[in-house]
Amino acid sequence: MNIYLHELKSLRKSVAIWVCALIALAALFLSIYPSMASDSAEFKKLLSNYPPSIRAMLGINIDYITSILGFYSMIFSFIVLCGAIQAMNMGISILSKEARERTADFLLVKPISRSTIVTAKLLAALTMLIITNVLFCAAATIIANAIKTVDYNIKLFLMINLTLFFIQLIFLAIGVAISVFFNKIRSVLPISLGVVFGLYMVGALISTDKNNEVARLISPFKYFDITYIIKNASYETKYLITGAIIVIASIALSYIIYTKKDIHAVS
Repeated sequence: MNIYLHELKSLRKSVAIWVCALIALAALFLSIYPSMASDSAEFKKLLSNYPPSIRAMLGINIDYITSILGFYSMIFSFIVLCGAIQAMNMGISILSKEARERTADFLLVKPISRSTIVTAKLLAALTMLIITNVLFCAAATIIANAIKTVDYNIKLFLMINLTLFFIQLIFLAIGVAISVFFNKIRSVLPISLGVVFGLYMVGALISTDKNNEVARLISPFKYFDITYIIKNASYETKYLITGAIIVIASIALSYIIYTKKDIHAVS
């Protein structure tokens, strides 16, 4: 419990910054919607001139773009990108920071098992992701209601926002798994940005081929098709299962390696 509370305290500042950044990003993008909706015909005409591959990469669906859900689906990919960086940062740093901050020896001589340490840290990270998503979803809903021109399906809006949490869980788990393979991680951000942007670009390239369902498995960013959610009010089961497998496998691997590896403070 002490480790859990300590981690919550140490994470609260960075989480507060990320929450504010995500909300500000949503507010900035959504503030454009009223002017777009008032001239929707011209906006659709402009977007229809884009090549289909470019529209697919940007998540633009002409049929839905003038609705608030369709417009939100276009901008949401950038919000998810930022959320993935937050989760990846948290995942890589949550276990590696003890070596980086030279507190590993102090922590590991305590009368607690390494698996208990991992569990407490993961629970703290999970708690912070939940707080992030609750605050962001509440703020995004308030903003959407303030700028809407017509009523929209709030259930679908919440389902779209929930995908942020799912993707963050996947990147948190991947980050934790990556961190246990290194004895010394002096800087978290380069690794986080490299992995997240790499998978994001792969996902963008994959999206140009709508018929390649198998390729979508490569990038977590493509596990949740917003257009599919709007049309069917559900998620694609096989990608939910794939995401769950990645999370479970990454966390299990992290436990196995962390409990057996030699950990030394950075000299």
